[in-house]
Amino acid sequence: MPITPFQQLKCPLDNTAIIQNNKTWHCENKHTFDTAKQGYINLLPVQNKRSLNPGDNKEMVAARNRFLESEFYAPIAKILSQQVLDNLLPTDNLSCLDAGCGEGYYLRQLSKDIQSDQNLHLIGLDISKWAVLHASKLSKDIRWIVGSNANLPIQDNTLDWVFSLFGFPVYAEFERVLKIGGKLLLVDAGEHHLKELREVIYPTLKPAKEKSETTPEGFSKISKQHLSFTITLYSKEEIADLLAMTPHLYRANAEGKSRVQALTSLTLTVDVN
Repeated sequence: MPITPFQQLKCPLDNTAIIQNNKTWHCENKHTFDTAKQGYINLLPVQNKRSLNPGDNKEMVAARNRFLESEFYAPIAKILSQQVLDNLLPTDNLSCLDAGCGEGYYLRQLSKDIQSDQNLHLIGLDISKWAVLHASKLSKDIRWIVGSNANLPIQDNTLDWVFSLFGFPVYAEFERVLKIGGKLLLVDAGEHHLKELREVIYPTLKPAKEKSETTPEGFSKISKQHLSFTITLYSKEEIADLLAMTPHLYRANAEGKSRVQALTSLTLTVDVN
């Protein structure tokens, strides 16, 4: 398969290039980083952590994986693959980063859609060690990194695509790592996203905040696409998995969570831009 792990990484301590030697990576100043037995690299220094284990915990990662592997969000993954692959020529050799990749669902779907004459270097990065650990067990063709969007351990001007899917974009870092003409693909929740779940959790829904259409400095807007479809969850377990991968898990009070836990099925609107 013409997919190879991304190689152009940098040291998170001094920003110099790091080079692979067997299972160890090192920079010119002799900082070393070992490849874990599962295949990922931890490039998140202790001093850059805000907590002992930042990001999603082990249970949240497992819930997200169960939900996404059930293909509820497959239409989103399909659009991502189309954006990258539809005009990819055999002579092209592109590098793609999923910044905030979670357990890697979208990159793994992209890797499955690639044609035999197309070439991609893929890298998934997340601040959650549990998410990256899970992702690295599922795919060995992708470079999996524990790291932060605030300080991407990636060399300047080396990426053709950056994906930020329901995540926390850091535009200055994205601009730094993208090549001139590189593309940023953002996926964000629309006004009606999971509205039915929110109606169960909260007694009244606040009016949707108007989102800024300002184009980040260093970028120009190419296009915007709206995607809306419905899904139906048929068990308490599927509903619980969905709740676990949304911010409502923390925002909901005990009464709201109790109402969700009582549901045995739920039809939902998926609404994204």
